[in-house]
Amino acid sequence: MPAPFAATGGIRPESEPVHELPIWREGFAFYDSFLLYTSTVFYGLGVPRGDGSAVVTVPGFLGTDTYMVGFRQWLSRMGYRPYQSSIGRNADCPNSLLQRLLATIAKAHADTGKRVHLVGHSLGGILARSAGSHRPDLVASVTTLGAPFRGIRSHPIVLRTHDVVRQIVFARDDNQFLPAGCYTGACTCAFVEALDRFPREVRELAIYSRSDGVVDWRMCVTGEAVKDREVLGTHVGLAFNPFVYRFVAEFLAEQAASVRVA
Repeated sequence: MPAPFAATGGIRPESEPVHELPIWREGFAFYDSFLLYTSTVFYGLGVPRGDGSAVVTVPGFLGTDTYMVGFRQWLSRMGYRPYQSSIGRNADCPNSLLQRLLATIAKAHADTGKRVHLVGHSLGGILARSAGSHRPDLVASVTTLGAPFRGIRSHPIVLRTHDVVRQIVFARDDNQFLPAGCYTGACTCAFVEALDRFPREVRELAIYSRSDGVVDWRMCVTGEAVKDREVLGTHVGLAFNPFVYRFVAEFLAEQAASVRVA
């Protein structure tokens, strides 16, 4: 296995296929949802309440804000002010997606008067980390759900899909505005440059599953025990996993408590 990047971030020059990932397990993602809707956490029982802070959810690769609507509804019931990312489908130049996400973060910050929390699933987690690095003055914390921010090691099927999307992006009429290395680690845009650092003033939580069938879970951790949380489940199901919900609720409550103490 290649040596992982530093825990502060960074991406590899090229994506790497990992044939041994158990992608067949992703067929059990529905089981994560079943456990969620039958859990006490989903109904706000036994978990700390929110303080009205804004929380922006960021969808994963090829996804839109729609599939995380249940997560946002839960955040609202928990006492937070949820926002969809408004990035559109997560299948575009990452820097373009980042600029849309930053606009949403700025609005959430203006609405609440407080720094914003981000929760990103998969590639959405990498976008969230980039946003946190880019605007630590607006972002209080970043929670990633199966986000390979230490290096892109994915199942070959995922990488082939990634290549197709890249070709579509470059076939558009506005592709002359994209850097030559767009959608690769060779890109030098603001999105990639922000991944090379992660500010200390932005709290981080990395949630991962060793049974992830899409990306190598070892690329989804910071390497610091206090920041990493393991759950049992699928990659897709991380957005519907009751253990994820509990960790998110506890983490966000910790941020609110630290602000009160400060």
